[in-house]
Amino acid sequence: MDERVVGIDPGLNVTGFAVVEPTRRGPVVREAGVIRPKGESSKTMAGRLLVIHEGILEILDLFPPSALALEQVHSHINHPRTSILMAHARGVIVLAAAERGVPVVGYAATRIKKTLTGSGKAGKEQMQHAIRIELGLDQLPEPHDVADACAVALCHYQIARNLRGIGGL
Repeated sequence: MDERVVGIDPGLNVTGFAVVEPTRRGPVVREAGVIRPKGESSKTMAGRLLVIHEGILEILDLFPPSALALEQVHSHINHPRTSILMAHARGVIVLAAAERGVPVVGYAATRIKKTLTGSGKAGKEQMQHAIRIELGLDQLPEPHDVADACAVALCHYQIARNLRGIGGL
């Protein structure tokens, strides 16, 4: 589909995904869930990355998108190792998208918050409310990895829609 977007919340233990499509009533979640390395595959970094890579390829094959949206890696001064580990997961996700010819767009967390709520400093509750309202959901998707994937997909959807509206896409 032309405007379908896959949003990904990368993680080595749990990677959330959301497939968002436009409808006449606005964006809807077509599919959402998590990729969770288990058993033998979860014992090594290589095993986890392989499961994530294969899971993303499967999603891209089942729901070919116009773009894959990811939150940009951010680092915290007290936890530099976390950003390095997250970059591994993000790398295999970007690789899967490249293998399928899907453009990847990264967004800073503050950009996602500002796009969905109007404030780059929005709190978790405000973000959850925006996701529920925009997608017309009765409740927020669980686990939080799926909600975060919905947020990055919605961010891209809204930015792309606005750019098309002003002749930018």
